[in-house]
Amino acid sequence: MGALSHLRIVEIGSAAATSYCARLFADFGADVQKVEPPEGDPLRRTAPLTPQGHSAWFAFLNFNKSSVVLQQGDAARLRELVTGCDILLDGRGIAAADCPDIDLAAIKRDNPGLIHLDLSWFGDRGPYADFAATDSTIRALTGLVKLVGPEQGPPMHAPDFQTGILGGLWSFIAAASSVLGRMQDGRGRESHLSLFEASIAVTEYIMFEAFQRGDIMRRIGVNRFWPTFPVGIYETKQGWLGVTTVTPAQWRAFCEMLGLDELRDDPTLVMGVDRLRHVAEIEGKILPKLKQRTAQEWFTEGLKRKIPIVPVPEISDLIADEEKLARGAIVPITVGDEAGFSAGTMQRLTATPPLRGGRVPDLGEQQARREAAPRVPGPKPAATDRLPLEGIRVVDFSMGWAGPICTRTLADLGADVIKIEATQYPDWWRGVDRRPAYVLEQMYEKSVRYCIMNRNKRGITLDLTRPKGLALAKRLLADADLVVDNYSVEVLPKLGLGYEVLSKLNPKLVMMSMSAFGAGSVHRDCRAYGSTLEQGSGLPSVVGDPGGPPVMSHTAFGDAVGGLNGAAAVLTALIHAKLTGQGQFIDLAQIECMMPFAAPWIVAHSIDGKPPSKFGNRHPDFVPHGCFRCEGDDNWIVVAVSDDAMWPRLARLLGREDWAADDTLRTAAGRRAIEAEIEAAITAWTSNREADAAMAALQSAGVASGVARLPIDLLDDPQLDARGFIQQVDRAFIGKHPQPSMPFREGDAPFAIRSVPPTLGEHNREILSGMLGLSDAELEELTREGIIGTEMLMEEQLVKEKKRAAG
Repeated sequence: MGALSHLRIVEIGSAAATSYCARLFADFGADVQKVEPPEGDPLRRTAPLTPQGHSAWFAFLNFNKSSVVLQQGDAARLRELVTGCDILLDGRGIAAADCPDIDLAAIKRDNPGLIHLDLSWFGDRGPYADFAATDSTIRALTGLVKLVGPEQGPPMHAPDFQTGILGGLWSFIAAASSVLGRMQDGRGRESHLSLFEASIAVTEYIMFEAFQRGDIMRRIGVNRFWPTFPVGIYETKQGWLGVTTVTPAQWRAFCEMLGLDELRDDPTLVMGVDRLRHVAEIEGKILPKLKQRTAQEWFTEGLKRKIPIVPVPEISDLIADEEKLARGAIVPITVGDEAGFSAGTMQRLTATPPLRGGRVPDLGEQQARREAAPRVPGPKPAATDRLPLEGIRVVDFSMGWAGPICTRTLADLGADVIKIEATQYPDWWRGVDRRPAYVLEQMYEKSVRYCIMNRNKRGITLDLTRPKGLALAKRLLADADLVVDNYSVEVLPKLGLGYEVLSKLNPKLVMMSMSAFGAGSVHRDCRAYGSTLEQGSGLPSVVGDPGGPPVMSHTAFGDAVGGLNGAAAVLTALIHAKLTGQGQFIDLAQIECMMPFAAPWIVAHSIDGKPPSKFGNRHPDFVPHGCFRCEGDDNWIVVAVSDDAMWPRLARLLGREDWAADDTLRTAAGRRAIEAEIEAAITAWTSNREADAAMAALQSAGVASGVARLPIDLLDDPQLDARGFIQQVDRAFIGKHPQPSMPFREGDAPFAIRSVPPTLGEHNREILSGMLGLSDAELEELTREGIIGTEMLMEEQLVKEKKRAAG
């Protein structure tokens, strides 16, 4: 029986995010009823299309659901469906899709346990609240467009679909955490999600780095990114290779692999920021070398040398990948009478796995439920303001970005998260510099990136390589609900903290390993960063101009996406554990978590066999659509005519009444014939206007548009300010600094930051004495032996420690 087969979901409106959220529930056995108008959800007509005209995007979002057709007069039937469900996913704030009107307040009185999630592009208030929007205009405004592409412009943005997946993951987190909350207090919860805020998860780290370092980021060329180099995609003898060199050791190994000892030994090229000053010179030497062997051969060589490099697959490579098929990252689906493949569910629960593919419902088609699970009655609703995850204890071994954003999300929702570091190996986002000046000045306490990922947590230090440290960790884990790590797959098992050991100690424990390729992968030992995950996902192969290279984004996209998938996975497993008392192991492969962004092309290509079309900044459905220059230096705006009613309004704004009245231009297909002419007219209009003024004029006319912002601009964004999205936190060593909120909220205000990010070992006494009952004398002994502590060890201290441990 599926982990969520006791839940009944109703999905209304037309929003990719609610559709993806509902599909994640359906994958784990929930009964999902998708409500559509007689002409079907508008997303059924979204490109790319299969040979028989089915939308590949709609197919990815909707397999394993049922479809219910309702007309405007069918309010009684809709009320009956919603009154009998557990969760209402409401996408009417994105597109109403002719949904009958119902009195939700009355339904909630009759069904006080109802969980209701509604979506909008920007939230209920603020200067953007009524803006027309599309996937690409949202990404422009969240800082995800401007830093990608040729240095002179225009910025180059990925095709649509990203906000639907990010919004769907956050929607699932909101709804699933509400299910856990209802199991405790019986109360239904109402959550409101902003897609604009949901997309900031990918860019927030750079936004807050900019707070600390200032305005230093610029677009520096296709597949080139501050602050390090080389990080990008390069041509080989056969295929493309994704390369990431961050540490000096990785750079040295990369140079040695290519036989470029003079680069390796150049003292001016040790750090990535140094190499960025010599891009043309370095590329002049590495590009010819890379063309001497195939991407696969370089990958094999890189594995031996522990360099984060990976072949950049075409969509056809993903579909042919036997490991991805075996793991369920690629699953079979049927749509109409066409059969193909799709990206599956990446939340790899091992005891209650997701369904392996399924059928996309025809309009009005009811699908038989796999198992008719009875609804589980919860407690009588209690008037309470408790957070949904209060009472859940998490032991957090994760570091950097992916694991900590997963556990931060749980902490924001009320879980008690205990972060475990060691004085020998603190969280690497505190910094990996062990020189005396860095350590003595406690620079490891001054990292803003560490702080934004670790609020609302308690922190302790334990040396897990020593028996006493290991024993204390086991005592904590014996009473925990969840343990999370994002180390390489073998680290915790080698320490004696593998799932086989811990499940005997605590049968209800859920354990998640968040490795790059998965515990069972043949590539399990491959070094990877967030950039590596994106390079290997298939997404870069569909970004960019026709005939151009694969293009990746400017941020370590894969980290944030892995973290959100991790949060979704553990919430599913925790619901099952609370119902049954059974924990389980989750084998999350972060590279697979990026594959949904390429899903529409996976579906289309698996059915028609044609290589995916690349559109540059154009769009298969919307004409015009692009990124246009504004007045001033490197200022741009994304403009999208996302429905035909927008076109005459844009034409009049451009002073082209003739275009507005021309019947042949009423449809996108008609406008395609003069697309270049329309783009030239938009450029002539925008290039004489300041970007924000252009957006104001376009939005006043009802045309979807968004200024291409830098991440630093978000710190002063008027919409985020009006919504109180950025919260100010005052913490030792840093002082006041901004923190992002979660993109959904239950009331007017975001979930509060209840406690500042912990300093190293800050809660040693509180947890080891208060929870585990250790005496002061025992704490002193642990400190003396270096098993706990509050100060990071310097390099020479670490060397002594290693010698002592070995001897």
